[in-house]
Amino acid sequence: MPRNRTISDQDVLDRALLVVRASGPDALTFGALAPRVGLAPSTIVQRFGTKAALLQAALSRAWDRLDDETATAVEHAPVGPAGVIEMLVELSGQYDPDDFADQLLLLREDLRDPVLRARGNAWLATLTQAIEHRLAGAAGDPAGLGELVVTQWQGTLTVWGFTRRTPLVRAVRSALEDLFARLGLDPGPAAGSR
Repeated sequence: MPRNRTISDQDVLDRALLVVRASGPDALTFGALAPRVGLAPSTIVQRFGTKAALLQAALSRAWDRLDDETATAVEHAPVGPAGVIEMLVELSGQYDPDDFADQLLLLREDLRDPVLRARGNAWLATLTQAIEHRLAGAAGDPAGLGELVVTQWQGTLTVWGFTRRTPLVRAVRSALEDLFARLGLDPGPAAGSR
């Protein structure tokens, strides 16, 4: 009879993410993770096979969380440019100002691994579609605007990482309001805003 697992794979992966976020992807080893989860390194090997598979599983878990956060933000975002701004401001909450640079190490792994890169592409497709759906009434044919808005948002996050002149949320809101104003779209209050 198989033994019951005292710690789930999801809990192992959550703790693996803590190691990766604190010390980078190269620091994630079975030996480094074992004391954090209370399992022998050999037990973790049995569950995940290789260090690369463990890292991929941990980063996939992070994508699962981002997908859930995105679904929630999309669900709550009203129609219109202001709704798009609120949605992206809400998603900006995932970025910790104190470890923003460390998160770029995770992005490197996402770009290098085809499975993780595919997750990123799927997330971008979901997000751009949600943005274009919210801009349909305000922008006529919003095709392509979703990617432009995401690019502005992600660029703002990168620039903010260097400058940090204002709080992150304020920087994101201001940059997106400016973008919409320059596109001739009123970034005022969203229809049915929360």
